[in-house]
Amino acid sequence: MDIFGYVILALIAATVIFAIVIYNRLVNLKHNTTKAWSNIDVLLKQRHDELPKLVSTCKEYMKYEKDTLEKVVEARSRVASARAAGDIGALGAAEGALRIGLGQLFALAEDYPDLKADETFQHLQARISGLENSIADRREFYNESVNLNNIGIEEFPDVIVARFFNFKPFQLLEFEQSELADVNVDALFQS
Repeated sequence: MDIFGYVILALIAATVIFAIVIYNRLVNLKHNTTKAWSNIDVLLKQRHDELPKLVSTCKEYMKYEKDTLEKVVEARSRVASARAAGDIGALGAAEGALRIGLGQLFALAEDYPDLKADETFQHLQARISGLENSIADRREFYNESVNLNNIGIEEFPDVIVARFFNFKPFQLLEFEQSELADVNVDALFQS
């Protein structure tokens, strides 16, 4: 084999190695995004399991706040449905409604001193608030993973490998406009 043959062989080997490196990087991005979603899913499930306990505890004290309790239960159901379906867009909307319902519920609890003093309520309120903070952190991490994945499959020369192996973009978990707006605290206490 002459020098020209070695050069061609070296170029082919370099191209194959480069394609393998790109492929492995894209697989890593895809799996990091899936892992980030799984982290959110675990927290959503934990919160989903805690909400009936909170509503049950509140029902004992809040006899006249049936609307607020029903909104929380309905929003919980919509979050569960969107989560089960893997519908990121619907999940974002349902999460917004659930957060508003929980905010109203916690604000109304201020009017019930016995409820506020209830140890179970205090524990559940702290637990759900902690889960909300963790979900917000995980949502941020998920969206960053989605962004890295989506950029990775569109960059040249990665786009060639991504199209060849049918890598797909992920959908961002976007916030509802109501979550981005300023919260009217006075309105929450008047509900």
